[in-house]
Amino acid sequence: MTTTEIAVGGLLRLATAGSVDDGKSTLVGRLLHDTSAVMPDQLEAVRRVSRDKGLAQADLALLTDGLRAEREQGITIDVAYRYFATAKRRFVLADTPGHVQYTRNMVTGASTAQLAVILVDARLGFVEQTGRHTVVSALLRVPHVALAVNKMDLVDHDEARFAEIAEEFTEYARRLGVPDVVAIPISALCGDNVVEPSPNMSWYAGPTLLEHLETVDTDGVPEATRFPVQYVVRAADFRGYAGQLSSGMLRVGDEVAVLPAGHHTRITGIELGGAPVQEAFAPQSAVVRLADAVDVARGDMIAPVATQPIPADRLLLVGCQLASRPIRVGDRVLLRHTTRTVRAVVEGIDERLDVHSLRTDNALDTLYTNEIALVSVRTAEPVAVDPYEANRHCGAVLLIDEASGDTLTAGMVGVPTWWP
Repeated sequence: MTTTEIAVGGLLRLATAGSVDDGKSTLVGRLLHDTSAVMPDQLEAVRRVSRDKGLAQADLALLTDGLRAEREQGITIDVAYRYFATAKRRFVLADTPGHVQYTRNMVTGASTAQLAVILVDARLGFVEQTGRHTVVSALLRVPHVALAVNKMDLVDHDEARFAEIAEEFTEYARRLGVPDVVAIPISALCGDNVVEPSPNMSWYAGPTLLEHLETVDTDGVPEATRFPVQYVVRAADFRGYAGQLSSGMLRVGDEVAVLPAGHHTRITGIELGGAPVQEAFAPQSAVVRLADAVDVARGDMIAPVATQPIPADRLLLVGCQLASRPIRVGDRVLLRHTTRTVRAVVEGIDERLDVHSLRTDNALDTLYTNEIALVSVRTAEPVAVDPYEANRHCGAVLLIDEASGDTLTAGMVGVPTWWP
């Protein structure tokens, strides 16, 4: 397989999610095994461990469940990242946990995903954790969702059962504003409709899971250009600003604003890897030179004048609590947005979301682990944020413990249109 062949479909970042024992790790193992992405010695190690456990065939879930605690309990705790490629596309896959107490790990795994594969056990159907993972996918604006109805072999490959689950899930996802849902009946254990079409489900005429992953459109809606400054490059006759384009593109001659100060200037030069170029695209790392000697520091944002965000010191976030310790109204925290970190105070916690009923309750002062609610924050300095629905990269923030540096809360700026 040549580099040119692999580059045809570009890169797809995907995350798998579902309830405990829905077969996520087995599915990932099946994808890796059937696409020849497993080294022979690794596969032999899995076979050996499987024999020691008294299994008749290799337990492909062991290819992803790497932590000792996970292998002993037969569950996924951490987010397991795997990389593989086919002739049509390259993949970065995040296998996220299924237990309710590890929902925060799914936020981490799905935060950069372009597609979420949500598994449902065909015997159990749509359960509360299915709803939780769908809500998280919607909150994180994952543009594509594939519903994998797994263990179809245990319901005699029943078409009616598949249709019932697919209809319920699709309606729920529609209420959350998920733009694209594709339902696929599979058996990860047997390999049905994962890489190869299943001879046991002739009634299904859609793509296999891998075919869908290889062909899904990842271009999406263009986002406004944002260039967070990471480092100021100084020399005797040179001053440039290094960073990674979060979204959009920059060209020499563009009129830009430096935020939050609001200075207007023009781009006079762009370098990639030390070589001058006329333009740069996300997610390239570049050094940008400006026409005027304006004050620019790490944490500033360079954006086109015409589409610049409005800096704000009061933010309304959809917050998902990641840490084991809660946050409370009045807590002093650090707020991190791209390369900028500022002091902040939690001013309010309202409308905690019940992910099963999609209803909210009010009058809160505390947000506990895995809970999702609206969080009001006041910052000591203005921050040039975008609404998360307009820009996934520059609409995301983290709330951090001032003393320990631990991440407390993942926040998405603004309220989604579907919020109850």
